[in-house]
Amino acid sequence: MKAIVQREYGAADVLHLEEIDKPAIGDEDVLVRVRAAGVDAGVWHVVAGQPYLFRLMMGVRQPKKAVPGIDLAGVVDEVGAEVRRFKLGEEVYGACDPLADGSFAEWARVAERRLAPKPSNLSFEEAAAVPVSACTALQAVHDIGKVTAGQTVLVLGAGGGVGSYAVQLAKAFGAEVTAATSPAKAELAASLGADHVIDYTRDDPTDGTRRYDLIVDIGGRRPLRDLRRALTANGTLALVGGEGGDRLTGGFGRQVLRAPLLSLTVSQSLRPVTGKVNGADLDELRGLIEAGKVRPVVERIYPLAEAAEAVRRVHAGAVAGKLVLAV
Repeated sequence: MKAIVQREYGAADVLHLEEIDKPAIGDEDVLVRVRAAGVDAGVWHVVAGQPYLFRLMMGVRQPKKAVPGIDLAGVVDEVGAEVRRFKLGEEVYGACDPLADGSFAEWARVAERRLAPKPSNLSFEEAAAVPVSACTALQAVHDIGKVTAGQTVLVLGAGGGVGSYAVQLAKAFGAEVTAATSPAKAELAASLGADHVIDYTRDDPTDGTRRYDLIVDIGGRRPLRDLRRALTANGTLALVGGEGGDRLTGGFGRQVLRAPLLSLTVSQSLRPVTGKVNGADLDELRGLIEAGKVRPVVERIYPLAEAAEAVRRVHAGAVAGKLVLAV
């Protein structure tokens, strides 16, 4: 099969289109004929091997997995002996194991528990933009934030992959949503249902003039003291991703160390969001998508052979919503 292959860590140029063997599946796995694969910031971290903390899981000197990519949508081509939920030819969406070969290929091995039937009103390309980003947003807003009608939510980085879903999900659960984003993505944030849009290049959404029941912070740059200043006394901070910072831990130092420790001593809840994809969350998202309450935002679709360019653009940070590879 054709696949994007990575033999070393580095810039997006380490990605090459090659012919490799199709993956073999286990008893609880599904072999998916990939039709589209999502591209997000997590893919760049794996390709670059940065922060170095990632290499403890992905391989210290070189990546253990040859094929990058996690998100996918496609058609069931083979099922393991223990698989009961899916049948051959069924359209599905979901996510590969982050520590195993991924979705930037014509076929991918996916655990049954990380798949769900594809939303009927989405194309493969649209569906591939959902799993990781939308599951992360759902876990931030629903599982950690426990958002209910009438609460106030601030989404920092509202124009990106996770942020665009967080805005929609908070609105779907009845919250009053403030979206903080760049001027280029302000119109998008408003179109997703945000009640208020803040241009963070001009105004500081965490200056304390307004307080929120939940802040979803995507990116990992703001100090915890600034974020806490904009929370209610018993508010919740959901920390997503980890951009910037040093080469060892990047922006992830806040959520893996500082936030959990500080949360023990204050009335506010400061929680990291792991964003693990699972079938139950994918099913819930499918219901919201088919009901018209949530939609994916796909800025551009690239052919598989141009995966390096897509990863390069994601790392530049200017993408509105998600990028997708058509396979």
